[in-house]
Amino acid sequence: MGARATPFAVQASFDELGTPLHEVTFVVVDLETTGGSPASAEITEIGAVKVRGGEVLGEFQTLVDPGVPIPPFISVLTGISDSTVAGAPRLASALPAFLEFAGSTQGGVLVAHNAPFDIAFLKAGCAVTGQHWPGHQVLDTARLARQVVTRDEAPNCKLTSLARLFRSSTAPDHRALSDARATVDVLHGMLERLGNLGVRSLDELATFSSRVSPAQRRKRHLAEGLPHAPGVYLFADEHGEVLYIGKSNDLRNRVRTYFTSSETRGRMAEMVGLAATVTPVVCATPLEAEVRELRLIAQHKPRYNRRSRFPERSLWLKLTVEPFPRLSRVREVKDDGAAYLGPFSSARQVELASAAIYEAVPLRQCAGRLSVRARTSACALAEMGRCGAPCDGRESVQAYAEHVAAARGAMEGDVRRVVAAVSRKVALLGEAERYEDAALHRDRLAAFVRAAARVQRLRAFTGCAEVVAARQLDDLGWELLVVRHGRLAGTAVAARGVDPRPLAEAMVATAEVVSRGHGPAPACSAEETECVLRWMERPGVRLISLDGTWASPAHGAGSVRYWSDAAEEARDVFAAAGFVGADRRDLRTSHHPAGVVSRIAG
Repeated sequence: MGARATPFAVQASFDELGTPLHEVTFVVVDLETTGGSPASAEITEIGAVKVRGGEVLGEFQTLVDPGVPIPPFISVLTGISDSTVAGAPRLASALPAFLEFAGSTQGGVLVAHNAPFDIAFLKAGCAVTGQHWPGHQVLDTARLARQVVTRDEAPNCKLTSLARLFRSSTAPDHRALSDARATVDVLHGMLERLGNLGVRSLDELATFSSRVSPAQRRKRHLAEGLPHAPGVYLFADEHGEVLYIGKSNDLRNRVRTYFTSSETRGRMAEMVGLAATVTPVVCATPLEAEVRELRLIAQHKPRYNRRSRFPERSLWLKLTVEPFPRLSRVREVKDDGAAYLGPFSSARQVELASAAIYEAVPLRQCAGRLSVRARTSACALAEMGRCGAPCDGRESVQAYAEHVAAARGAMEGDVRRVVAAVSRKVALLGEAERYEDAALHRDRLAAFVRAAARVQRLRAFTGCAEVVAARQLDDLGWELLVVRHGRLAGTAVAARGVDPRPLAEAMVATAEVVSRGHGPAPACSAEETECVLRWMERPGVRLISLDGTWASPAHGAGSVRYWSDAAEEARDVFAAAGFVGADRRDLRTSHHPAGVVSRIAG
């Protein structure tokens, strides 16, 4: 075995380090108001302190005439009364003066204790007075304190408690400038602690989480050189084994969060501990990044990815091809002329969907092939009228073929027979107050409808040999894509002011050549095609060209998706209530089954 390379430290570039904290100008602000909401209260005082590198650069303080009476309890709390603000400037004059003191957004950070409160009043004031809100980066010392200060040090994260802990030279007294001065001392105390944890730049401060270990922070150099662009990132260990694959609209910012931010999942901390490299795959568009992520996960099967690792293990419900076909659970879609429903997320969902079909169509439920000549004894289902008993010769191949045609039709196009049969059963069970059984049948129908809608949606789209589409971006550019048999074959972006038509023609000429396979997803995974479909269904997407017919069945499952939606809603309510295995009387479907039957049948 070769000798293991000695680890070495990596000096990040100044760009990667971000703005050093000692170069950042902090404007610490505090407000006094007549109440707790900018919708019903006004500002009575503004106080601010500007600091950089631990040095005070200036202070700002002004009373503000709110134009309304100050409530007595506010006067007692702050010492600011109607007589105190008499002659003070109105907000239309005071706010511009503060904004001028705070300066522009370049390099400056607005700091407040419980910042959402103060910032909400300042933004509301700008809206009322017609001022432009400069959009400063905001730092909340209360939020930061919750990560830095323990309960043993301070009973809470109120400004008074923190000022006492960090030995502020100014005691908070509910006056704006005094509270701002105290907040400055609290800020400096916390920055000193964070410096010992390796937080040196503004970027690291903005994304700090105390739950990220020092070992994770020391690997932040792995994000060096990553671009601010959409794409996929691959974490790999020192042997080159891919550990984790993810996607982002901004590769650099996303990868940095694994080392400096709130990425606190235990398995991710373990993964970062093993990671030695991060490889970016820059993509033209976020859609391409999403698709590439799926393909790379399926290719490498990283151990720290939990989804999309094994698309080949998807479950399908198959209507077999034999003299007496049956429903069978399979993992592979073959080119054998069979009907397929799915893919399903679990074996339980396959079982529920199968039961829904059995409720409407008397297919045999026994396993194994049946011979046309050989005879076997019939099961109990034949005696119950749930099966025509082809096994003992009571039902011919021709008669049984009618059931097969009905089942295939329900799976591939017309779901009315299954919906009518199961919804009728739900209604009867509900009337008999057999709510548990009614809920079970509702779940069966929901599983069937969900799977049928999915496979019909896939078939309609993947049946098109080529789809070329475009979507206008916020900057007035165009995002273009070419899809062939449901597989993303090419994508590009036309910048603002550039005619997208020549680019679309070039993209069609150079896009991936895709051969059609078989089944509902003939050229890629069903998950990839669904990613593309979600993009196609976004507002503003325009079809440039279409080779094929893209249409859903007139009586397909998409028209009755409310069954699956209602079942999901009922399960969510049931789980939220914490009643596992309890009575389901409150979980009846929100739709009237009788109305459903009449509408479907009619």
